[in-house]
Amino acid sequence: MTGDGTRTVRAGLPEAEAYEPTLPGPVFAAHYHLPGDAVGPYTYGRDANPTWSLLERAISELESPGTAAETVVFSSGMGAISAVLLSQLRQGDAAVLPSDGYQLLPALIERLAGYGVTVRTAPTGEDAQLAALEALGDRTKLLWLETPSNPGLDVCDIRRLAEAAHARGALIAVDNTLATPLGQRPLELGADFAVASGTKALTGHGDVLLGYVTCRDPRLAAEVRAWRKTVGAIPGPMEAWLAHRSLATLQLRVDRQAATALALAEALRDRPEITGLRHPGLPTDPSHRVAAGQMRGGRFGCVVSFTLPDKEHAERFLTALRLVDDATSFGGVRSTAERRGRWGGDAVPEGFIRFSVGAEDAEDLIADVLRALGTASDTDTASGTASGTASDTASGTASGTTSTRAGG
Repeated sequence: MTGDGTRTVRAGLPEAEAYEPTLPGPVFAAHYHLPGDAVGPYTYGRDANPTWSLLERAISELESPGTAAETVVFSSGMGAISAVLLSQLRQGDAAVLPSDGYQLLPALIERLAGYGVTVRTAPTGEDAQLAALEALGDRTKLLWLETPSNPGLDVCDIRRLAEAAHARGALIAVDNTLATPLGQRPLELGADFAVASGTKALTGHGDVLLGYVTCRDPRLAAEVRAWRKTVGAIPGPMEAWLAHRSLATLQLRVDRQAATALALAEALRDRPEITGLRHPGLPTDPSHRVAAGQMRGGRFGCVVSFTLPDKEHAERFLTALRLVDDATSFGGVRSTAERRGRWGGDAVPEGFIRFSVGAEDAEDLIADVLRALGTASDTDTASGTASGTASDTASGTASGTTSTRAGG
């Protein structure tokens, strides 16, 4: 199997068996028949589950086709992120993390500091984490990358940073959530861990919370798996089954969403009310050169970000949208957008919009966005005119003589 579409449709499926479904249903079990010693593939529900096993095999085939790898699935993306950081770092270690990554990373950094781990942060763009890595030297145990970054959409050179980290004896983990395994394969670029929130584009329907870690080194995979068992951050079998079912359409979804996201970004380039437009697929984007060198098949992700003049303008835009839900998260088949600053934690302007492109027809979606932008701007203009007239009238009435003298 060489094509991405073929691979996603067939990933992780068991050998065909007469009268059995192609993808077996979820296995709901807290315990299993276990005669004799406690050995075997399935001993207790917190250790392993047949439904997880098929999903883990499928994700491994997508993240590392042709090379053996192991995947460990979790109940959420944060479960997966925490498992890597907390299973690998000890008191006295040092780590480098992005300063512009997912908004819960600061909470993890605070906890790591409490455990005696030294953490340095730097932005994703222009490989800025390299300077932090060099400053810490051989103390560095782990370099964490998030590329493209969320929500800023900056990109760093995974291969370059992986080589620098390994030269210092450090491991490297890459959050691959936005790109998906079809858009980017961190393990092929030198990473030791490919980590992602499967909640987003991987499953793509907004109905599952899931995370995963994929490694080619069995020892690292075992350490992550032991952490999952210890803290109990396991996915439910229904969630695992839904995720595996959703993988079959991954290539169709990712290709359509990436193409529409680029078309939307191009349609927004000349809008006067928009600043800070970002999408790695735009040839003019600061991240495009690096992204084009490591992201696959023109799949630059489904997210477009931009900034409107202020909070009120952004809220008017979101309210005017008809085909787009005002919701957080990204990667789903239904387009979503949000004013990211409402959460706090991200260093973004009040009018910053993170827009996740879904699977709607590009023409319909772009028309809806342009109409909503026009509505938001027209309302702003009307409001400003009314406000200005009222203010001028009141000012002239209250102090007409003064105004006349000032004007003369």
